[in-house]
Amino acid sequence: MRTADGHSAVHLWSLGEEIGIEDDASGDGLVLTGPDGIDRVPEVSPLVREALRRMQLGPVLLTNLAPERARGCAPDEPLPAGGDPGLSRVLASITHLVVRTLAIDDLGGPLLSAFPLSRPAPFSPVRPPPRRAVRMASGVSLAQESDGIAMWSATASHRVLLHRPEAALVVSLLGWPVTPEDAADALPVPGAVPPGVIGYLTAAGMARPVHGPAPRRKAPPPRITG
Repeated sequence: MRTADGHSAVHLWSLGEEIGIEDDASGDGLVLTGPDGIDRVPEVSPLVREALRRMQLGPVLLTNLAPERARGCAPDEPLPAGGDPGLSRVLASITHLVVRTLAIDDLGGPLLSAFPLSRPAPFSPVRPPPRRAVRMASGVSLAQESDGIAMWSATASHRVLLHRPEAALVVSLLGWPVTPEDAADALPVPGAVPPGVIGYLTAAGMARPVHGPAPRRKAPPPRITG
């Protein structure tokens, strides 16, 4: 969904840098190799083959693979509703190889990426309710790395790397319960950023909903300026 400031989330898919792809013996399927072994994907369609080849090169917007199928679908959906069901099935079978990346349509680069740590590693980001409070999950650690801020937890299915300050600003509010709506009001970031980041962090196990009534908004929160 495009927000009032004109921006929308962009969901990108890629394979881990160490993943190799080759045809199987029949020529109809693919063999994916990585540090944890071999995965076979039999009888892939041309669209699935092209998707995996592109994902091997880096983050890709899957709706660009078959624009005619995606026509009429929301541009900020993780997978186009009208897409090839075979592609959805294959991606669901190799979640432990797939890196999920969140961006917005401002050409500023990705906001964050989620790297799988388990097998399988299901990842289903959803748009959080604007008035449902969330906070950082217990046991999450953060560390500065050369290409951003890393987040991980012993119980999480993914490791998250924050690529841009906008994503880090959202994380900075999660030490206490906060709603996506209040985060968007408080931060100098496009409106699509807080719900997008919170949705990905929740899917990765880095954030969790706070049960009970939402915090009361007695006054507009102070706006954090850069």
